[in-house]
Amino acid sequence: MSRKDIKLLDCTLRDGGYLNDWEFGKSNIINIFERLVSAGVDIIETGFIDARRQYDENRTIFPDTGSIGMTFGKLDKGSSMIVGMIDYGTCPIENVMPAKDCFLDGIRVIFKKHKMHEAIDFCRQVKDKGYKVFAQAVSITSYDDDELAELIGLVNDLGPYAFSLVDTYGLLHKGQLRHYFDHACSQLRSDIGIGYHAHNNFQLAYANCIELIDDPPVDRMLIVDGSLYGMGKSAGNTPTELLVMHMNGYHGTSYHNSQILEAIEVTMLEMSRKMRWGYSFKFFLAASHDCHPNYVNYLMDTGKLSVKSISEILGSLDEEKRLLYDADYIREKYFEYQKKHFGDLDAIRVLTSELMGADVLLMGPGKNIYAQRDRVLAYLADKKCVTISINFIPEDYDVDYVFMSNAKRYVQLCSALNEQKKKSKLIATSNITRTLGEFDYTLSYSDLLDEEALMPDNPLIMLLGLLAKAGVSSIGLAGFDGYRETSVSNYVNPNMEYSYSSQEADNINIDTVKGIRKLGLAADPVFVTESIYETL
Repeated sequence: MSRKDIKLLDCTLRDGGYLNDWEFGKSNIINIFERLVSAGVDIIETGFIDARRQYDENRTIFPDTGSIGMTFGKLDKGSSMIVGMIDYGTCPIENVMPAKDCFLDGIRVIFKKHKMHEAIDFCRQVKDKGYKVFAQAVSITSYDDDELAELIGLVNDLGPYAFSLVDTYGLLHKGQLRHYFDHACSQLRSDIGIGYHAHNNFQLAYANCIELIDDPPVDRMLIVDGSLYGMGKSAGNTPTELLVMHMNGYHGTSYHNSQILEAIEVTMLEMSRKMRWGYSFKFFLAASHDCHPNYVNYLMDTGKLSVKSISEILGSLDEEKRLLYDADYIREKYFEYQKKHFGDLDAIRVLTSELMGADVLLMGPGKNIYAQRDRVLAYLADKKCVTISINFIPEDYDVDYVFMSNAKRYVQLCSALNEQKKKSKLIATSNITRTLGEFDYTLSYSDLLDEEALMPDNPLIMLLGLLAKAGVSSIGLAGFDGYRETSVSNYVNPNMEYSYSSQEADNINIDTVKGIRKLGLAADPVFVTESIYETL
């Protein structure tokens, strides 16, 4: 294949912007652009064109095409084609000036499957303004063969510069890649180039690009996307420097990789110290279940699920919902999974008989359980309490019961709980699966929820509700310091920290106090150690 038939496109200034809100800084923007031009990269993407944003010389997201000239207009393009990107629906055609008056040579338009008809019509309007148009089908794995054929029919009628397969969530393995690619090539007009944009969820972005570069279509131009140091959305992109190395080494090209490496050393390494991108467990988990990464974010952010549980929930997602994130849907799936109805009448009866009339001290994992140890010991000496710890095992305290409602914490504590079973009885909610044997008491998770609460499965409220049923005499609280923003360490074990903003933490604290009051306990709990809840 001749050199002109394969083109490398660098999308650092656009895709990389998902990580820093496109704020690279003016000097970095210019340096990246000029180095890419000097390296001889065929196509350089300057950023997004988005009417919702104002012009900022430090950012690569622009309200209109004219603004791009304000940043790049005085720079030399060299032999590179310069393009911008529009996410269909975020930029009206009025914000796109005629190509003859614009710094850009082309515009890439990304769109989702359900908007293909309107998006192709928009592409036609962009083409009529004189631009080279790239039709970019995002989340290509959401298309079946018939839907892809329908789209290609629209693309053939449009006649763009190129049509690209965008593996938005990095799901494609070699066999699937070849299927989509060969299927598209067999129907796409030969005068239309074909492109590929990879993501690295499975560490396959570079390998997939090499697969296409080494075995490209014989009758059309191939465009392969990369970014400096792989910087990009979610798990990141194919590193441009690797594509350049491969093309120079195996396809006789003469890109100046030293210029690419200089750009990485001067700008990208410093950025990578401040923000993380690339292959990660979270993005692997999302890709392995063919789903949107935000579903994984939600489930992991609950802080209450084991990986096994998360995988089971992801595996139960409806096909049509997997790649279109729906916050209400995943919340419903989470509680549906947790609500494993369980006949716990016997457990309630036995616990009631054991705890009825008792003075109880609940022990939480807040730092004050140790910082104010003297208060705790004095309370225990005075009351001779039954002690119950919640989702942790306190050191240097004897506990009669351990209450577990958090599957993730259970996995973390599994070995310690097995050692503890001679000293303490284990009460668990029905959303937790024991590794060996049976729990001493298993209670219905759903029966303990407060569906109206901000945190329906707040473990303190769940256990207080249980104690109300058991008819205990008094309740003391130690180590329930209250929730704080993520930057403030609040737990005896850093691995137990939740991720909350200051406002989120305040809202949960207020909601917790409301939940306690709503239980209508015979006597208000006594705060043995200091707590934010006392002040609300």
